[in-house]
Amino acid sequence: MSHAMHPPGQEPPQEPVWRQALAGSQMLLVAFGALVLMPLITGLDPNVALFTAGVGTLIFHIVTGGQIPIFLASSFAFIAPIIAAKARFGLEETLGGLLAAGLLYIVLSGAVKLRGTGFINRLLPPVVIGPVIMVIGLSLAPVAVNMASGRAGDGSAQLVPYDVAIIIAMISLAVTIVAAVWARGLFRLVPIMFGVGAGYLLSYFMGIVDTTVVAEAAWLALPNFIAPAFSWSAILFMLPVAIAPAIEHIGDVLAIGSVTRKNYIKKPGLHRTLLGDGLATSTAALFGGPPNTTYSEVTGAVMLTRNFNPRVMLWAAGIAIVLAFVGKFGAALQSIPVPVMGGILCLLFGSIAVVGLNTLIRHQVDLSERRNLIITGITLVFGIGGMAIGQIEGIALCALVAIALNLVLPGNKAGWEEAPLEESF
Repeated sequence: MSHAMHPPGQEPPQEPVWRQALAGSQMLLVAFGALVLMPLITGLDPNVALFTAGVGTLIFHIVTGGQIPIFLASSFAFIAPIIAAKARFGLEETLGGLLAAGLLYIVLSGAVKLRGTGFINRLLPPVVIGPVIMVIGLSLAPVAVNMASGRAGDGSAQLVPYDVAIIIAMISLAVTIVAAVWARGLFRLVPIMFGVGAGYLLSYFMGIVDTTVVAEAAWLALPNFIAPAFSWSAILFMLPVAIAPAIEHIGDVLAIGSVTRKNYIKKPGLHRTLLGDGLATSTAALFGGPPNTTYSEVTGAVMLTRNFNPRVMLWAAGIAIVLAFVGKFGAALQSIPVPVMGGILCLLFGSIAVVGLNTLIRHQVDLSERRNLIITGITLVFGIGGMAIGQIEGIALCALVAIALNLVLPGNKAGWEEAPLEESF
């Protein structure tokens, strides 16, 4: 892409429309695996997820003035809370809780606008965020193992015989690992696609793919939009979950800034990027889609292709919206057997936990200090064990407890000050 090659920090030259469309489809391909995997795990409609990812990305670019080459799509941080909330409150009230989580981003955006980023340093230091991210990954470990074993995510039913399932899951996992480690260029950014493709093909030959659903589906169909309902129980359950993805969002904005050599924290401003993400998440919930987050895979693709033109992401968003209305496409996604996803999730959920661990290591959190040991230990046990106090449990509860312990316990309350916020992620 010769037109895309230009010095970082300068405005990109105008590319031909066909080149922008091609680059946009490439960015969507990179995001695609994780984008549709999240709704398939949580029982949401992947076509709705495609639609809300496209719309959410457009909203983000409108709010931020189209300055950042970023794509928004399904957030893995919300998988465990969505599964738990659906079982407890039902889908509509879960969506209401997710809409409120988006509003929390908007509140954070206002706070950043008024007070700057300093309060984030103090309220959400590495010793709080690290263990919470670890909980998000580790609490999902049973879901991955159940699915890899041919069971439903909650273990309630054996959907595929174990002997068949474990072969498919391990081969899907192995192909994903090989693609992630040994593939080159753009292929390295789509290991999930390779894993799903290999697993689906193997499942087809082993006779566990039901293609009748795809055959019966219409070519053009309206996605299965669902309106949210509201209850305080579901809202209080979901609100604290948004804390860790909010920090993840800041990290992604800093990452894309380091790639393009622009300070997006200052211009268009962290308050605008948080506002864009919050509005995208709340809008997704209005249609029955999963919460949105900025995709680091796409940042990797931007770095690799050196295509810093934000308009490319608008093309990716537009293509996602168009695909959302292809009924057979959604039916094909929903026909992916459980063991295929289970094998890949063994890697993905473990990777989330390692991101949390790396947060503690990179910021040199001393776990021999009593306050740090107490915060980390209680956060992990409350979160992974599924502790419940009133209507709040699991990830939501451990996030609130970690914040409270950090504020209350005496000692060195080290935030991200070891390096400026712009360099901390």
